[in-house]
Amino acid sequence: MAIYSDFSLLAFSLIKMLDSLKKMFSGNEADIPVNTGSKPDISRVKSAELYEKSKTYFPGGVNSPVRAFKSVYGTPLFIEKGDGCYIWDADGNQFIDFCGSWGPLILGHNHPKIREKVTEVMQNGMSFGAPTALENELAELIIKNNRFVEKIRFTSSGTEAVMSAIRLARGFTGRDKIIKFEGCYHGHSDSLLVKAGSGLVTFGETSSAGVPKSFAEETIVIPLNDKNAIEQAFHQFKDQVAAVIIEGIPANNGLIMQDEEYIKFLRKICTDNKSLLIFDEVITGFRVGFEGAAAHYGIIPDIVTYGKIIGGGLPVGMYGASAEIMGHISPDGGVYQAGTLSGNPVAMAAGIATLTELNRSGFYKDLNTKTQDFVASIQRFATARNYKFKVFTVGSIFWFAFTEKDKIQSADDIDAGSMEKFKIMHRELLNRGIYLGPSGYEVGFVSSAHTKIELEKAKRAIFEALDLVFKK
Repeated sequence: MAIYSDFSLLAFSLIKMLDSLKKMFSGNEADIPVNTGSKPDISRVKSAELYEKSKTYFPGGVNSPVRAFKSVYGTPLFIEKGDGCYIWDADGNQFIDFCGSWGPLILGHNHPKIREKVTEVMQNGMSFGAPTALENELAELIIKNNRFVEKIRFTSSGTEAVMSAIRLARGFTGRDKIIKFEGCYHGHSDSLLVKAGSGLVTFGETSSAGVPKSFAEETIVIPLNDKNAIEQAFHQFKDQVAAVIIEGIPANNGLIMQDEEYIKFLRKICTDNKSLLIFDEVITGFRVGFEGAAAHYGIIPDIVTYGKIIGGGLPVGMYGASAEIMGHISPDGGVYQAGTLSGNPVAMAAGIATLTELNRSGFYKDLNTKTQDFVASIQRFATARNYKFKVFTVGSIFWFAFTEKDKIQSADDIDAGSMEKFKIMHRELLNRGIYLGPSGYEVGFVSSAHTKIELEKAKRAIFEALDLVFKK
C-alpha cells in the first residue's frame, strides 16, 4: 500500500512538472505561474573591493562611463570570465548575458573558432605597423558580400571610424557643416559630442566640457522623425551642409526605429542638396544582417561606418564608400587619416573568423527568428497582465521600455521617469542570474550561443522581475 502511495505521489509530481513545462513552451504566458517574491541580492564583496581600488586609478573607477552602474543599483560587477552566453563575475556569480560586450559578441563569448584563429595568428606576432595579408582577406570577405561599399579603411574603434567619415565628407564636398539628430550617438569626437539647442533648427551646444563652442557650431542638431526640421536646416544653411549622419537604426538611446519612408526622404534630400548621407552602423552593421541597416531599408548611403562585430570582441572599426569617395583618403587624396594599429593582425584574424560564421547560409534567419520568438513571448506576458511595458526589436537587438506607446521614434518620446522601473528590473534580474547593460537606455542583444533552454530561463526571470516592478 505504501509503495502504491509513493508511486502515486511520484506520478502526480511528474504530471505537474510536465504540465508546467508545457505551459512554458505553449506561448500562453498568462497561464504561467510566477514567483513574485524578491530574491536576496547577489554578493558583490569582491567586485566592491575591486571598484574601490579602481577608483584610485581611473576617473569614477572605470574606463567608460556607463560601466560605473550610476543608473542602476549597486557597485559595478567586475567580470572574470565569459563562455557561450554566460559570464561570471569576481564573486563567482553566473549570468546569462544579453549585453555581449555591448553588441559585438554575436557568436557568444570565447567562441572556439575565433579563439583558434586568434591564437594561430598570435604565434607570428601581434603588431607590425605594416600591411598584412589578413587585411586583404577580411576586406575581401566584407566587400564581396556588401553592396554598399567598394573600398574601405580599417580603424581601431567605431568612434575613430565615424570621426574619419565626417572628415571625408567635408573633404569630398568642400563644405563644413554636419547635420545630426537628437538621440543619436556617434562616439565621443568633438564635432559630434553635441546636443540640440533651444530652437527647432539650431547649432549644436556642447554636451561635454572640453569641446570648443566653435566646433559645436559646425554641427546642426535636429529632432528625429521631423521632415520639416531637416527641410528648414537645408534651407537655412543652403550649400553649407557636407553630410547628414544618422545611426542606421538608432540604438544608442533606446531603440528608436524610423519608418522606411523617412529614411528614403533623407536619402532624397541629401541627393537634391549634393550632401552626403552617412549611416553610422557601428551597432547595426553585421548585426541586423550582413549588410546592416542599409540592406534592411534598401537605402544606399554615401558613407557607412562599422565597428564592434568586425573584431569579434577585439578593437576594430571601419568606414567605407564608393571608390570615388574613398579616393579622397590619403595617400590617394588630400583627406588625412592614419592609425598605427589600424588593420592589426590579431583583430583582423578575429574579424575573419567572426564574419565567416556570419556569412554562412541561414545564420541570420535562425538568429533573428530566435530573438523574435523570445521578445514576442515577453510582450505577450506583459500584455496579458496589462503592464505598461513594450519590447521593441529589430533583428537580434531588443529594448525594454516602460511605456504604452507602440512606437518610439524620437528622444522626446522616452519617459525619463520610467528609468526608475528599469533600476528595479535590473536588480531583480541580476539576482536571478540575468545580465543586461546597466542603463534603461541601452539595448540588449541575443547571440547564436543563446539556446532555447537559456532563453526560457531568461524569460522566466524577466516575468518574475516584471511582476515585482509593477507590484511596487
